[in-house]
Amino acid sequence: MSYGSFSVMASVNPDETNSGDSIRVVSAPELLTLSEKWAAEYNRLNPDVKIKIVQADGKIPAATFFREGVIGFVPDNYLAAAEIESAWKMVVGRDVIVPVMNANNPFLAEINDHGISAGSLKMFLSDPDSRTWGTLLGGVQKDKASYYMLNDPSLTSNLSLFLEKDIVTEGGTGVGNSDELIAAIRKDPYAIGFCRLANILDADNQAFTANIRLIPVDRNNNGTLDYNEKIYEDLGAFSRGIWIGKYPRSLVTNIYSVSGVQPTGVKETAFLKWVLSDGQKFLGNNGFSDLLVAERQSAADRLYITRVSPLQAGSDFSLLKAAMAILGLIIVAGFIADAAFRYNRRKNLVMNVVTTSPLSFPGESGIKVPAGLYFDKTHTWAFMEKSGVVTVGIDDFLQHVTGPISRIRMKGEGKKIKKGEPILSIIQNGKQLHLYAPVSGTITEQNSRLEENSTLINESPYGEGWIYKIEPSNWINENQLLFMADRQRQFLKKEFLRLKDFLAAAVNGQEGNLIPVVLQDGGEIKDGILSDMGPEVWEDFQTNFIDPSRQVWFYEIF
Repeated sequence: MSYGSFSVMASVNPDETNSGDSIRVVSAPELLTLSEKWAAEYNRLNPDVKIKIVQADGKIPAATFFREGVIGFVPDNYLAAAEIESAWKMVVGRDVIVPVMNANNPFLAEINDHGISAGSLKMFLSDPDSRTWGTLLGGVQKDKASYYMLNDPSLTSNLSLFLEKDIVTEGGTGVGNSDELIAAIRKDPYAIGFCRLANILDADNQAFTANIRLIPVDRNNNGTLDYNEKIYEDLGAFSRGIWIGKYPRSLVTNIYSVSGVQPTGVKETAFLKWVLSDGQKFLGNNGFSDLLVAERQSAADRLYITRVSPLQAGSDFSLLKAAMAILGLIIVAGFIADAAFRYNRRKNLVMNVVTTSPLSFPGESGIKVPAGLYFDKTHTWAFMEKSGVVTVGIDDFLQHVTGPISRIRMKGEGKKIKKGEPILSIIQNGKQLHLYAPVSGTITEQNSRLEENSTLINESPYGEGWIYKIEPSNWINENQLLFMADRQRQFLKKEFLRLKDFLAAAVNGQEGNLIPVVLQDGGEIKDGILSDMGPEVWEDFQTNFIDPSRQVWFYEIF
């Protein structure tokens, strides 16, 4: 098929994608219509750019994405199926499945207090004779809950993953499409159904459509909707909850742009940046959900990070040095502009200062950065012992930010982990941060002393406060992605600047709340600053400083 200056091929043929097109895109079949819309609109705006769309049939060969100039649009299940987890990837949209009900449901207050658990939904959907609101709420309500269902295999598949059980469709009322489902639920106060988030949005008002409410999910099945589960009141809170992982992952399918390496061509990066901006409006029309503005900007900034390959001899080394010199000048100019911006902003920032503790943050020069350790950007460290086992812990910066840690949750011995996977939760009076593995391997030992005295992490983060001993499975490759001491110190300087801006935003967002931090020029931050802040600030810190897929490394130094 041909559409203006872009074309669509029926299946993947790597040789045919080398025909000199400006942009070559491989699309999963379920994203083909969306990919075509993006290509057609971008070509209309940029007639000189030629795009070739390649429709993949089933599993996409990993080799396809490791060809120069090829990018792809695929759902996340393709990454594992095609064995391309190691490819560069960037989220550009989502497919979100949601349970919905009538806004006039007679049990609305109880539903909002307690939520509905996966176990209740499983029972409700498994047995047509148990489809009452008593089943859903764990009570004695005998009112029948009308179940409306769509004939949508992908929706049913995600729902089955969430419930860990094949869905029984008996006893439900079948509807032909999402419009019919929404119309039926609007008429029935006792109704329940499942659809895509995009199906219940009022695009003009950026809100949920009239007379339809999301059903809050009790993720931990404790019979109440905890603070971190209360994300269902408005679209903004819900979208942010999806982004930072508060919504069940099995009900969310990320849409990725993928490539063998990060795209560096001007036309490719411009196209992808457009997908993250104006191109987002095409997601809703195709049944998908767009990204938050902050998430789009974070992803767009990542597009312009230059990936530097290992040093090569001869002319390649000279070329690399020249490129690094140019990059250095750009970074320095950026720092100067950024410093001027920060100075003016801080100068005009009026803040309440409370000195509740004589202790102040030691600053970047006072943070301990022992030589010989490898550091990860997510504030963990790794050290290979003589035995070949790798010891892992958290860095000094993080323990100073959080203050005393009251307890931790660790993985058990014998567990296999991959770099970048959640490995540990540190908790302070109910507020928590989830940390990630700096290396892959098998946990051979956990620091059992931390179960009785978690503050060892604060007292000795590089000594008695270590977390795990790990038998590494990919040490030689993965330690090249970590920092040694000198580079870690450079990294922490930028973290301090970001931390001050982050705290300034936290102050502005908490009316009437006095936060003990000085953000004037030369000001100090109180040690354990997060101790005085609520769980929402901890969640924002998680997103901005810990989560590896969220951080913007625009200041990265190679």
